[in-house]
Amino acid sequence: MAEGDNNSVYQLAAETASLEEQLQGWGEVILMTDKVLRWERAWFPLALMSVVSFSFLMIYYLDPSVLSGVSCFVMFLCLADYLVPALAPRIFGSNKWTTEQQQRFHEICSNLVKSRRRIVGWWKRLFTLKEEKPKMYFMTMLFSLAVIAWIGQQVHNLFLTYLIVSFLLLFPGLNQHGIITKYVGMAKREINKLLKHKEKKNE
Repeated sequence: MAEGDNNSVYQLAAETASLEEQLQGWGEVILMTDKVLRWERAWFPLALMSVVSFSFLMIYYLDPSVLSGVSCFVMFLCLADYLVPALAPRIFGSNKWTTEQQQRFHEICSNLVKSRRRIVGWWKRLFTLKEEKPKMYFMTMLFSLAVIAWIGQQVHNLFLTYLIVSFLLLFPGLNQHGIITKYVGMAKREINKLLKHKEKKNE
């Protein structure tokens, strides 16, 4: 068991080092993005939501076709992939890269690798459920997809995408400042109160 744990740690370290090497040109941008997503300054959430809202308003105003939207998005990614590694050192100054920044960059890459592993693990568990309990798998999938389809039918596609993107971008900051933990705890307490009240009524 210990040997398996050691192999897992070594594999994690190797994957993290590989990802650090791949994203080295994006280091300064990633660190700046990390600061914004974790709300290191009070005005970062407002700025973040302003950019997201403006972007979606432009999409709504221009109303591009799916093919045009995907093409523009991929073109933007290609330009960023080409320009960022070349311009970032000039803008941020590569000579200012400190040990603290390198440590934070390592933590971010490690977290990304762990997140990727979790997603792969969930995907594998889904297929394990399909093999071991096919009826439960199909019932769960059909119900989940039906609920998603119903939500998609009730809410405008662009607005729904805006809500999802906004939540994903705000989530790191909400988590960092303990807001999610606070409200989840409040919800748990309310649910426990309701359950206790129901038990008393049954008695």
